[in-house]
Amino acid sequence: MKKALLAMLFGSALVLGACGGGNDSDKDKSATDTTTTENNKTDNTADNNKTDESTSNSTAKVDAEAVTQQKCISCHGNELQGAVGPDLRKIGSQLSEDQIKDVLKNGKGNMPAGLVEGDELDAVAKWLSEKK
Repeated sequence: MKKALLAMLFGSALVLGACGGGNDSDKDKSATDTTTTENNKTDNTADNNKTDESTSNSTAKVDAEAVTQQKCISCHGNELQGAVGPDLRKIGSQLSEDQIKDVLKNGKGNMPAGLVEGDELDAVAKWLSEKK
């Protein structure tokens, strides 16, 4: 009886041990990315008087539709027709680009905040605001 109990305990420990973790590589990657970002910073103080063409160019380089397909369709549907989240096919007639940015940054209702950030946020907000 004791051997059977001990065997069950040992088997349970093995199963539970095999189920844990698994995302350690993401943590290691983010630590590496942070270090790389810190090492790649440059001083742009001489460029402060120039117009910010790099921001508009980088926003143009982001494929907003691809970002939307990757990060939005699970709730808004593959054609943005709505599912768990609302229909976005004509969202530009209801919300301005700034209002869309606010929803993307801060979330609204069941939508979590921060699903897209930076250039992706700007590009997706602009793209959605043009859907009228």
